[in-house]
Amino acid sequence: MKKIKDIIECDFDIEILGITEDSRNVLEGYLFVATKGFNVDHFDYIEEAIKKGCSCVICDRDINFNIPYIKVDNIDEVFRTCCCKFYDLELDSFNFIGITGTDGKTTTTTIVKELIGDAAYIGTNGLSVKDKKLSTNNTTPCIEELYKDLNFIENNKCNEVVMEVSSEALLHNRVDNLQFDIIGFTNITGDHLNVHKTFKNYLECKLKLLNLVKENGYVVVNGDDDNLQKIKCKNLSTFGFSKSNDYVITDVKHMPTFTEICLKNGLSEYKIKSPFIGDYNVYNVVMAFIICLLYGIDSKTLIKKIEHLNAVGGRCERLDFGQNYTIILDYAHTINAIKNILSSFQDYNRVIAITGAAGGREKEKRNPIGNIVMDNSDIAIFTMDDPRYEDVDEIINQMVGDRKDYIRIQDREEAIFHALSIAKENDVVLILGKGRDNYMAIEDKKLKYSDYEVVEKYFSSNK
Repeated sequence: MKKIKDIIECDFDIEILGITEDSRNVLEGYLFVATKGFNVDHFDYIEEAIKKGCSCVICDRDINFNIPYIKVDNIDEVFRTCCCKFYDLELDSFNFIGITGTDGKTTTTTIVKELIGDAAYIGTNGLSVKDKKLSTNNTTPCIEELYKDLNFIENNKCNEVVMEVSSEALLHNRVDNLQFDIIGFTNITGDHLNVHKTFKNYLECKLKLLNLVKENGYVVVNGDDDNLQKIKCKNLSTFGFSKSNDYVITDVKHMPTFTEICLKNGLSEYKIKSPFIGDYNVYNVVMAFIICLLYGIDSKTLIKKIEHLNAVGGRCERLDFGQNYTIILDYAHTINAIKNILSSFQDYNRVIAITGAAGGREKEKRNPIGNIVMDNSDIAIFTMDDPRYEDVDEIINQMVGDRKDYIRIQDREEAIFHALSIAKENDVVLILGKGRDNYMAIEDKKLKYSDYEVVEKYFSSNK
Protein backbone atom coordinates (compact mmCIF):
# COMPACT_ATOMS: atom_id res chain seq x y z
CA MET A 1 0.00 0.00 0.00
CA LYS A 2 1.31 3.43 -0.97
CA LYS A 3 0.10 6.99 -1.23
CA ILE A 4 -0.08 8.09 -4.86
CA LYS A 5 2.06 11.14 -4.07
CA ASP A 6 4.82 8.78 -2.86
CA ILE A 7 5.23 7.22 -6.30
CA ILE A 8 4.56 10.20 -8.59
CA GLU A 9 4.67 13.95 -8.03
CA CYS A 10 1.09 15.15 -7.56
CA ASP A 11 -1.28 16.80 -5.05
CA PHE A 12 -3.48 13.75 -4.48
CA ASP A 13 -3.46 12.06 -1.06
CA ILE A 14 -4.88 8.74 -2.25
CA GLU A 15 -3.93 5.27 -1.06
CA ILE A 16 -2.95 2.84 -3.82
CA LEU A 17 -3.36 -0.88 -3.21
CA GLY A 18 -1.94 -2.03 -6.54
CA ILE A 19 -0.75 -0.83 -9.93
CA THR A 20 -1.55 -2.12 -13.42
CA GLU A 21 -1.90 -1.18 -17.09
CA ASP A 22 -4.36 -4.05 -17.74
CA SER A 23 -7.97 -3.20 -16.91
CA ARG A 24 -8.69 -6.93 -16.45
CA ASN A 25 -6.35 -6.92 -13.43
CA VAL A 26 -7.84 -3.85 -11.74
CA LEU A 27 -9.11 -4.32 -8.18
CA GLU A 28 -10.62 -1.84 -5.73
CA GLY A 29 -8.07 0.86 -4.89
CA TYR A 30 -5.72 0.22 -7.81
CA LEU A 31 -3.80 2.79 -9.85
CA PHE A 32 -4.55 2.34 -13.55
CA VAL A 33 -1.83 3.43 -15.98
CA ALA A 34 -3.25 3.88 -19.49
CA THR A 35 -0.21 3.00 -21.58
CA LYS A 36 -0.40 2.62 -25.36
CA GLY A 37 0.83 -0.71 -26.70
CA PHE A 38 1.41 -1.86 -30.26
CA ASN A 39 -1.87 -3.74 -30.46
CA VAL A 40 -3.97 -2.09 -27.77
CA ASP A 41 -4.43 1.42 -26.39
CA HIS A 42 -5.18 1.06 -22.69
CA PHE A 43 -6.60 4.58 -22.74
CA ASP A 44 -9.70 2.97 -24.28
CA TYR A 45 -10.18 0.90 -21.13
CA ILE A 46 -10.17 3.68 -18.54
CA GLU A 47 -13.94 3.48 -18.09
CA GLU A 48 -13.74 -0.27 -17.47
CA ALA A 49 -10.95 0.29 -14.92
CA ILE A 50 -13.07 2.88 -13.12
CA LYS A 51 -16.06 0.51 -12.99
CA LYS A 52 -13.82 -2.12 -11.41
CA GLY A 53 -12.76 0.27 -8.66
CA CYS A 54 -9.50 1.98 -9.60
CA SER A 55 -8.90 5.04 -7.44
CA CYS A 56 -6.66 7.04 -9.78
CA VAL A 57 -5.57 7.09 -13.43
CA ILE A 58 -2.28 8.06 -15.07
CA CYS A 59 -2.67 8.87 -18.78
CA ASP A 60 -1.11 10.93 -21.57
CA ARG A 61 -4.36 12.61 -22.64
CA ASP A 62 -7.14 14.49 -20.86
CA ILE A 63 -10.14 12.43 -19.72
CA ASN A 64 -13.73 13.36 -18.92
CA PHE A 65 -14.37 10.91 -16.11
CA ASN A 66 -15.06 11.91 -12.51
CA ILE A 67 -11.88 10.43 -11.08
CA PRO A 68 -8.50 11.85 -10.04
CA TYR A 69 -6.04 11.59 -12.91
CA ILE A 70 -2.48 12.64 -13.67
CA LYS A 71 -1.51 13.58 -17.20
CA VAL A 72 2.08 12.82 -18.21
CA ASP A 73 4.18 12.93 -21.37
CA ASN A 74 6.29 9.75 -21.39
CA ILE A 75 3.79 7.31 -19.92
CA ASP A 76 5.92 4.17 -20.41
CA GLU A 77 8.80 5.67 -18.46
CA VAL A 78 6.42 6.92 -15.77
CA PHE A 79 4.86 3.46 -15.50
CA ARG A 80 8.24 1.79 -14.91
CA THR A 81 9.21 4.43 -12.34
CA CYS A 82 5.88 4.11 -10.51
CA CYS A 83 6.21 0.32 -10.37
CA CYS A 84 9.71 0.65 -8.99
CA LYS A 85 8.60 3.05 -6.27
CA PHE A 86 5.43 1.12 -5.46
CA TYR A 87 7.49 -1.98 -4.71
CA ASP A 88 10.29 -0.03 -2.95
CA LEU A 89 12.89 -1.45 -5.32
CA GLU A 90 16.52 -0.34 -5.30
CA LEU A 91 17.47 -1.58 -8.78
CA ASP A 92 21.13 -0.67 -8.22
CA SER A 93 21.31 -3.32 -5.50
CA PHE A 94 20.66 -6.12 -8.02
CA ASN A 95 23.19 -7.93 -10.18
CA PHE A 96 21.49 -8.71 -13.49
CA ILE A 97 22.61 -11.22 -16.12
CA GLY A 98 20.50 -11.07 -19.28
CA ILE A 99 20.54 -13.58 -22.13
CA THR A 100 18.84 -13.05 -25.46
CA GLY A 101 18.78 -14.84 -28.81
CA THR A 102 16.42 -16.86 -30.97
CA ASP A 103 17.24 -20.30 -29.57
CA GLY A 104 18.98 -21.48 -26.41
CA LYS A 105 17.88 -18.73 -24.01
CA THR A 106 16.12 -20.99 -21.53
CA THR A 107 18.81 -23.68 -21.43
CA THR A 108 21.69 -21.20 -21.15
CA THR A 109 19.96 -19.04 -18.55
CA THR A 110 19.01 -22.06 -16.45
CA ILE A 111 22.58 -23.40 -16.56
CA VAL A 112 23.96 -20.00 -15.46
CA LYS A 113 21.46 -19.87 -12.60
CA GLU A 114 22.46 -23.36 -11.45
CA LEU A 115 26.18 -22.60 -11.69
CA ILE A 116 25.89 -19.40 -9.67
CA GLY A 117 23.81 -21.23 -7.09
CA ASP A 118 21.99 -18.52 -5.20
CA ALA A 119 20.69 -16.58 -8.21
CA ALA A 120 17.02 -16.13 -9.10
CA TYR A 121 15.74 -17.09 -12.54
CA ILE A 122 13.13 -15.31 -14.69
CA GLY A 123 12.19 -16.82 -18.04
CA THR A 124 10.07 -19.19 -20.07
CA ASN A 125 10.01 -21.70 -17.20
CA GLY A 126 8.67 -19.07 -14.79
CA LEU A 127 10.24 -17.45 -11.75
CA SER A 128 12.41 -19.38 -9.31
CA VAL A 129 14.26 -18.12 -6.28
CA LYS A 130 15.74 -20.46 -3.69
CA ASP A 131 13.13 -23.23 -3.24
CA LYS A 132 10.20 -21.16 -4.48
CA LYS A 133 8.75 -21.32 -8.01
CA LEU A 134 6.04 -19.20 -9.62
CA SER A 135 4.61 -19.23 -13.14
CA THR A 136 4.88 -16.22 -15.45
CA ASN A 137 2.84 -15.23 -18.50
CA ASN A 138 5.74 -14.30 -20.78
CA THR A 139 9.41 -15.20 -21.28
CA THR A 140 10.21 -11.74 -19.96
CA PRO A 141 7.24 -10.62 -17.83
CA CYS A 142 5.26 -7.46 -18.59
CA ILE A 143 6.36 -4.36 -16.68
CA GLU A 144 4.03 -4.62 -13.69
CA GLU A 145 4.70 -8.36 -13.30
CA LEU A 146 8.47 -7.93 -13.71
CA TYR A 147 8.68 -5.39 -10.89
CA LYS A 148 6.40 -7.50 -8.71
CA ASP A 149 8.72 -10.46 -9.38
CA LEU A 150 11.79 -8.41 -8.47
CA ASN A 151 10.08 -7.42 -5.24
CA PHE A 152 9.40 -11.11 -4.53
CA ILE A 153 13.07 -11.91 -5.23
CA GLU A 154 14.25 -9.10 -2.96
CA ASN A 155 11.91 -10.22 -0.17
CA ASN A 156 13.53 -13.65 -0.42
CA LYS A 157 16.94 -12.10 0.33
CA CYS A 158 18.32 -12.50 -3.16
CA ASN A 159 19.88 -9.83 -5.37
CA GLU A 160 21.33 -11.92 -8.23
CA VAL A 161 18.97 -12.33 -11.17
CA VAL A 162 19.56 -14.35 -14.32
CA MET A 163 16.88 -13.63 -16.89
CA GLU A 164 15.84 -14.40 -20.43
CA VAL A 165 15.33 -11.20 -22.39
CA SER A 166 12.93 -11.65 -25.28
CA SER A 167 12.73 -9.53 -28.42
CA GLU A 168 9.20 -8.48 -27.46
CA ALA A 169 10.42 -7.34 -24.04
CA LEU A 170 13.02 -5.15 -25.74
CA LEU A 171 10.44 -3.93 -28.26
CA HIS A 172 8.04 -2.94 -25.48
CA ASN A 173 10.81 -1.44 -23.29
CA ARG A 174 10.04 -3.74 -20.36
CA VAL A 175 13.65 -3.90 -19.13
CA ASP A 176 14.71 -0.32 -19.93
CA ASN A 177 15.27 0.61 -16.26
CA LEU A 178 17.57 -2.36 -15.62
CA GLN A 179 21.34 -2.25 -15.92
CA PHE A 180 22.98 -5.59 -16.67
CA ASP A 181 26.34 -6.77 -15.32
CA ILE A 182 26.64 -9.33 -18.13
CA ILE A 183 24.60 -9.94 -21.28
CA GLY A 184 24.81 -12.80 -23.74
CA PHE A 185 23.66 -13.38 -27.33
CA THR A 186 23.09 -17.07 -28.13
CA ASN A 187 22.27 -16.68 -31.85
CA ILE A 188 19.96 -14.70 -34.11
CA THR A 189 17.74 -16.43 -36.67
CA GLY A 190 14.31 -15.39 -37.90
CA ASP A 191 11.52 -15.57 -35.31
CA HIS A 192 8.53 -13.54 -34.12
CA LEU A 193 8.30 -11.82 -37.51
CA ASN A 194 4.53 -11.63 -36.97
CA VAL A 195 5.44 -8.96 -34.40
CA HIS A 196 8.63 -7.42 -35.83
CA LYS A 197 7.56 -7.68 -39.53
CA THR A 198 11.14 -7.85 -40.88
CA PHE A 199 14.31 -9.65 -39.84
CA LYS A 200 16.11 -6.29 -39.76
CA ASN A 201 13.63 -5.01 -37.16
CA TYR A 202 13.99 -8.23 -35.14
CA LEU A 203 17.79 -8.04 -35.14
CA GLU A 204 17.83 -4.34 -34.22
CA CYS A 205 15.45 -5.06 -31.38
CA LYS A 206 17.72 -7.78 -29.98
CA LEU A 207 20.74 -5.48 -30.19
CA LYS A 208 18.97 -2.90 -27.99
CA LEU A 209 20.15 -5.00 -25.06
CA LEU A 210 23.66 -3.62 -25.68
CA ASN A 211 22.42 -0.24 -24.46
CA LEU A 212 21.51 -1.70 -21.06
CA VAL A 213 24.96 -2.98 -20.02
CA LYS A 214 26.69 -1.34 -17.07
CA GLU A 215 29.73 0.82 -17.81
CA ASN A 216 32.09 -1.99 -16.79
CA GLY A 217 29.76 -4.83 -17.76
CA TYR A 218 30.56 -7.73 -20.07
CA VAL A 219 29.10 -8.87 -23.39
CA VAL A 220 29.32 -12.54 -24.46
CA VAL A 221 28.51 -13.36 -28.09
CA ASN A 222 28.27 -16.48 -30.24
CA GLY A 223 31.00 -15.46 -32.68
CA ASP A 224 30.04 -18.18 -35.19
CA ASP A 225 26.72 -16.46 -35.87
CA ASP A 226 26.97 -14.25 -38.96
CA ASN A 227 24.16 -12.01 -37.72
CA LEU A 228 26.15 -11.12 -34.60
CA GLN A 229 29.37 -10.11 -36.37
CA LYS A 230 28.42 -6.43 -36.25
CA ILE A 231 28.63 -6.32 -32.45
CA LYS A 232 31.64 -4.23 -31.47
CA CYS A 233 31.94 -3.01 -27.90
CA LYS A 234 34.29 -3.01 -24.96
CA ASN A 235 34.55 -6.03 -22.68
CA LEU A 236 33.36 -8.26 -25.53
CA SER A 237 34.05 -12.01 -25.45
CA THR A 238 33.23 -14.15 -28.48
CA PHE A 239 33.09 -17.94 -28.57
CA GLY A 240 32.55 -20.72 -31.08
CA PHE A 241 34.31 -23.18 -33.36
CA SER A 242 35.92 -20.47 -35.52
CA LYS A 243 39.55 -19.77 -34.58
CA SER A 244 38.88 -16.03 -34.76
CA ASN A 245 36.88 -16.21 -31.50
CA ASP A 246 38.27 -15.33 -28.08
CA TYR A 247 37.14 -18.69 -26.72
CA VAL A 248 37.62 -21.44 -29.31
CA ILE A 249 35.84 -24.80 -29.14
CA THR A 250 38.69 -26.99 -30.43
CA ASP A 251 37.23 -30.45 -29.97
CA VAL A 252 33.85 -32.04 -29.22
CA LYS A 253 33.14 -35.71 -28.54
CA HIS A 254 29.47 -36.70 -28.61
CA MET A 255 28.47 -39.65 -26.42
CA PRO A 256 24.94 -41.11 -25.98
CA THR A 257 24.37 -39.41 -22.63
CA PHE A 258 27.05 -36.70 -22.39
CA THR A 259 29.40 -34.49 -24.41
CA GLU A 260 33.09 -33.77 -23.92
CA ILE A 261 34.15 -30.25 -24.89
CA CYS A 262 37.63 -28.79 -25.21
CA LEU A 263 37.69 -24.98 -24.98
CA LYS A 264 40.73 -22.69 -25.35
CA ASN A 265 41.19 -19.05 -24.43
CA GLY A 266 44.75 -17.89 -25.10
CA LEU A 267 47.01 -20.16 -23.08
CA SER A 268 44.15 -21.48 -20.95
CA GLU A 269 42.48 -24.78 -21.86
CA TYR A 270 39.30 -26.12 -20.31
CA LYS A 271 38.01 -29.69 -20.60
CA ILE A 272 34.28 -29.75 -19.91
CA LYS A 273 32.11 -32.85 -19.54
CA SER A 274 28.50 -31.81 -20.21
CA PRO A 275 25.36 -33.89 -19.59
CA PHE A 276 23.70 -32.12 -22.55
CA ILE A 277 23.88 -33.58 -26.06
CA GLY A 278 23.93 -31.96 -29.50
CA ASP A 279 26.12 -29.23 -31.02
CA TYR A 280 23.55 -26.58 -30.12
CA ASN A 281 23.96 -27.50 -26.45
CA VAL A 282 27.74 -27.20 -26.83
CA TYR A 283 27.12 -23.52 -27.57
CA ASN A 284 24.72 -23.21 -24.62
CA VAL A 285 27.09 -24.81 -22.13
CA VAL A 286 30.14 -22.86 -23.36
CA MET A 287 28.28 -19.55 -23.15
CA ALA A 288 27.12 -20.33 -19.60
CA PHE A 289 30.69 -21.32 -18.65
CA ILE A 290 32.15 -18.04 -20.00
CA ILE A 291 29.46 -15.90 -18.35
CA CYS A 292 30.14 -17.51 -14.99
CA LEU A 293 33.91 -17.12 -15.43
CA LEU A 294 33.37 -13.40 -16.02
CA TYR A 295 31.05 -13.33 -13.02
CA GLY A 296 33.98 -14.45 -10.88
CA ILE A 297 33.56 -18.19 -10.40
CA ASP A 298 36.76 -20.19 -10.90
CA SER A 299 36.98 -22.66 -13.78
CA LYS A 300 37.56 -25.79 -11.68
CA THR A 301 34.40 -25.17 -9.68
CA LEU A 302 32.42 -24.55 -12.88
CA ILE A 303 33.70 -27.69 -14.63
CA LYS A 304 32.78 -29.82 -11.61
CA LYS A 305 29.31 -28.27 -11.39
CA ILE A 306 28.59 -28.62 -15.12
CA GLU A 307 29.28 -32.37 -15.02
CA HIS A 308 26.53 -32.81 -12.42
CA LEU A 309 23.87 -30.52 -13.89
CA ASN A 310 20.32 -31.82 -14.31
CA ALA A 311 18.32 -31.55 -17.52
CA VAL A 312 16.51 -28.29 -18.16
CA GLY A 313 12.78 -28.92 -18.10
CA GLY A 314 11.39 -29.23 -21.64
CA ARG A 315 14.77 -28.61 -23.27
CA CYS A 316 16.10 -31.85 -24.77
CA GLU A 317 14.70 -33.48 -21.64
CA ARG A 318 14.95 -37.28 -21.49
CA LEU A 319 11.91 -38.96 -19.98
CA ASP A 320 12.55 -42.29 -18.30
CA PHE A 321 9.57 -44.52 -17.57
CA GLY A 322 11.55 -47.76 -17.87
CA GLN A 323 10.98 -48.03 -21.64
CA ASN A 324 13.58 -49.57 -23.99
CA TYR A 325 13.55 -46.56 -26.31
CA THR A 326 14.36 -42.87 -25.83
CA ILE A 327 11.78 -40.12 -25.27
CA ILE A 328 12.84 -36.51 -25.66
CA LEU A 329 10.68 -33.54 -24.69
CA ASP A 330 11.75 -30.30 -26.34
CA TYR A 331 10.43 -26.79 -26.89
CA ALA A 332 11.90 -26.55 -30.40
CA HIS A 333 9.56 -24.57 -32.64
CA THR A 334 11.84 -22.43 -34.83
CA ILE A 335 13.40 -23.62 -38.09
CA ASN A 336 16.88 -23.57 -36.54
CA ALA A 337 15.87 -25.36 -33.34
CA ILE A 338 13.91 -28.08 -35.18
CA LYS A 339 16.85 -28.67 -37.54
CA ASN A 340 19.34 -28.82 -34.65
CA ILE A 341 17.46 -31.30 -32.49
CA LEU A 342 16.62 -33.64 -35.37
CA SER A 343 20.28 -33.69 -36.48
CA SER A 344 21.33 -34.70 -32.97
CA PHE A 345 19.41 -38.00 -33.01
CA GLN A 346 20.22 -39.47 -36.41
CA ASP A 347 22.19 -42.39 -34.93
CA TYR A 348 19.08 -44.03 -33.49
CA ASN A 349 17.26 -46.98 -35.09
CA ARG A 350 14.26 -44.80 -36.00
CA VAL A 351 13.40 -41.16 -35.35
CA ILE A 352 9.70 -40.64 -34.56
CA ALA A 353 8.92 -36.92 -34.45
CA ILE A 354 5.72 -35.26 -33.23
CA THR A 355 5.23 -31.58 -33.95
CA GLY A 356 2.82 -28.87 -35.06
CA ALA A 357 2.77 -25.10 -35.52
CA ALA A 358 1.19 -22.39 -33.39
CA GLY A 359 -1.81 -20.51 -34.72
CA GLY A 360 -1.60 -16.76 -35.23
CA ARG A 361 2.14 -16.94 -35.79
CA GLU A 362 4.45 -16.88 -38.83
CA LYS A 363 2.75 -18.99 -41.49
CA GLU A 364 5.76 -18.68 -43.81
CA LYS A 365 7.90 -20.94 -41.60
CA ARG A 366 5.35 -23.77 -41.43
CA ASN A 367 6.25 -25.52 -44.70
CA PRO A 368 10.05 -25.27 -44.14
CA ILE A 369 9.60 -26.79 -40.68
CA GLY A 370 7.33 -29.51 -42.08
CA ASN A 371 9.89 -30.42 -44.73
CA ILE A 372 12.73 -30.52 -42.20
CA VAL A 373 10.72 -32.86 -39.96
CA MET A 374 9.73 -35.18 -42.83
CA ASP A 375 13.26 -35.20 -44.30
CA ASN A 376 14.97 -35.97 -40.99
CA SER A 377 12.64 -38.45 -39.31
CA ASP A 378 11.51 -41.95 -40.15
CA ILE A 379 7.98 -41.29 -38.92
CA ALA A 380 6.65 -37.71 -38.88
CA ILE A 381 3.45 -37.09 -36.93
CA PHE A 382 1.77 -33.69 -37.28
CA THR A 383 -0.68 -32.52 -34.64
CA MET A 384 -1.95 -29.42 -32.82
CA ASP A 385 0.26 -26.90 -31.06
CA ASP A 386 -1.59 -23.87 -29.65
CA PRO A 387 -3.90 -23.43 -32.69
CA ARG A 388 -5.68 -20.42 -31.19
CA TYR A 389 -8.28 -19.31 -33.76
CA GLU A 390 -6.86 -21.33 -36.66
CA ASP A 391 -8.05 -24.71 -37.93
CA VAL A 392 -5.59 -27.47 -36.98
CA ASP A 393 -6.05 -29.32 -40.27
CA GLU A 394 -5.28 -26.18 -42.26
CA ILE A 395 -2.11 -25.58 -40.21
CA ILE A 396 -1.00 -29.14 -40.90
CA ASN A 397 -1.82 -28.72 -44.61
CA GLN A 398 0.50 -25.71 -44.72
CA MET A 399 3.25 -27.70 -42.99
CA VAL A 400 3.12 -30.79 -45.24
CA GLY A 401 2.22 -29.25 -48.61
CA ASP A 402 1.75 -31.95 -51.26
CA ARG A 403 3.79 -34.59 -49.45
CA LYS A 404 2.33 -37.87 -48.25
CA ASP A 405 5.13 -39.23 -46.03
CA TYR A 406 3.60 -38.30 -42.69
CA ILE A 407 0.87 -39.16 -40.19
CA ARG A 408 -1.85 -36.65 -39.28
CA ILE A 409 -3.42 -36.88 -35.82
CA GLN A 410 -5.18 -33.68 -34.75
CA ASP A 411 -5.47 -34.45 -31.05
CA ARG A 412 -2.03 -34.01 -29.47
CA GLU A 413 -2.57 -36.53 -26.69
CA GLU A 414 -3.69 -39.12 -29.23
CA ALA A 415 -0.65 -38.30 -31.41
CA ILE A 416 1.76 -38.84 -28.52
CA PHE A 417 0.00 -42.07 -27.49
CA HIS A 418 0.33 -43.36 -31.07
CA ALA A 419 4.05 -42.51 -31.25
CA LEU A 420 4.74 -44.27 -27.96
CA SER A 421 2.70 -47.32 -28.98
CA ILE A 422 4.73 -47.87 -32.17
CA ALA A 423 8.17 -47.10 -30.71
CA LYS A 424 10.60 -50.03 -30.56
CA GLU A 425 13.93 -50.70 -28.90
CA ASN A 426 16.59 -48.12 -29.79
CA ASP A 427 14.06 -45.74 -31.39
CA VAL A 428 13.82 -42.12 -30.30
CA VAL A 429 10.49 -40.31 -29.89
CA LEU A 430 10.93 -36.53 -30.20
CA ILE A 431 7.97 -34.58 -28.81
CA LEU A 432 8.58 -31.09 -30.12
CA GLY A 433 7.08 -27.63 -29.72
CA LYS A 434 5.68 -27.23 -26.22
CA GLY A 435 8.35 -28.46 -23.82
CA ARG A 436 7.02 -28.09 -20.28
CA ASP A 437 4.17 -25.74 -21.19
CA ASN A 438 1.14 -26.43 -19.01
CA TYR A 439 -1.56 -25.22 -21.40
CA MET A 440 -2.96 -25.54 -24.90
CA ALA A 441 -4.01 -22.21 -26.44
CA ILE A 442 -7.36 -22.70 -28.17
CA GLU A 443 -9.16 -19.55 -29.32
CA ASP A 444 -8.57 -17.04 -26.50
CA LYS A 445 -8.35 -19.67 -23.75
CA LYS A 446 -5.40 -21.51 -22.24
CA LEU A 447 -6.73 -24.97 -21.49
CA LYS A 448 -4.85 -27.21 -19.04
CA TYR A 449 -2.49 -29.44 -21.00
CA SER A 450 1.01 -30.91 -20.55
CA ASP A 451 3.09 -33.10 -22.90
CA TYR A 452 4.87 -34.52 -19.87
CA GLU A 453 1.61 -35.48 -18.17
CA VAL A 454 0.40 -37.13 -21.38
CA VAL A 455 3.52 -39.34 -21.48
CA GLU A 456 3.11 -40.07 -17.77
CA LYS A 457 -0.55 -41.00 -18.38
CA TYR A 458 0.42 -43.34 -21.22
CA PHE A 459 2.79 -45.38 -19.07
CA SER A 460 0.51 -45.40 -16.01
CA SER A 461 -2.35 -46.76 -18.15
CA ASN A 462 -0.14 -49.39 -19.85
CA LYS A 463 1.40 -51.02 -16.80
